[in-house]
Amino acid sequence: MTVSSQNIDQVIRILKKEMRDLPDPSVTLVGKKWKDPFLVLISCILSLRTKDATTLPASERLFRAATTPQEMLRLKPQEIEKLIYPVGFYRTKARVILGICRDVIGKFAGKVPGDMDTLLTMKGVGRKTANLVLTEGFGLPGICVDTHVHRISNRLGYVRTRTPYDTEMMLRKKLPPEHWIDYNALLVTWGQNVCKPVSPLCSRCGIREYCARKGVEKSR
Repeated sequence: MTVSSQNIDQVIRILKKEMRDLPDPSVTLVGKKWKDPFLVLISCILSLRTKDATTLPASERLFRAATTPQEMLRLKPQEIEKLIYPVGFYRTKARVILGICRDVIGKFAGKVPGDMDTLLTMKGVGRKTANLVLTEGFGLPGICVDTHVHRISNRLGYVRTRTPYDTEMMLRKKLPPEHWIDYNALLVTWGQNVCKPVSPLCSRCGIREYCARKGVEKSR
């Protein structure tokens, strides 16, 4: 069996039940704790090429020092570097963060924009980040596709795509809108804990009866 338009609602209900005791992704936790699109955006930047176990503590250290673009710009790049280390590319990210703060103040009157096209004009902000800001920062519909969402959506047989961009576009056509906001957090958490890239834990998977197991050569 594969996940289809007919059973996707049931699959998502099962995932929500299975993940009650599993931690949310770091950016989702930031969104729930601070409810601030700016802090969600900064946490998204920190999360790129970095594991959640590193991203969340780094975000918390930085936010103890600054929680607004104005406060962030009072920090020197070296101070931000020290606060966010050891996230991946921490030196580059410190400068990207300061650039974003200047844009937010200079171009957007101190407020993070709440639409995809405008978010994408900011240096360092791609579709993954923009979608997360919309969903986790503003509570607006969006479909964030990272490596977990791309892999699992294809593994389930729900889509057949080659790139994360193609996956996002297909999901926008196929996934019911009421699931858009939750879809990323559900699949990221599932991918980190059960549906791993190599040797997924299929014996523990609550949605295995719906899964086509595309590309799975070995499982546990």
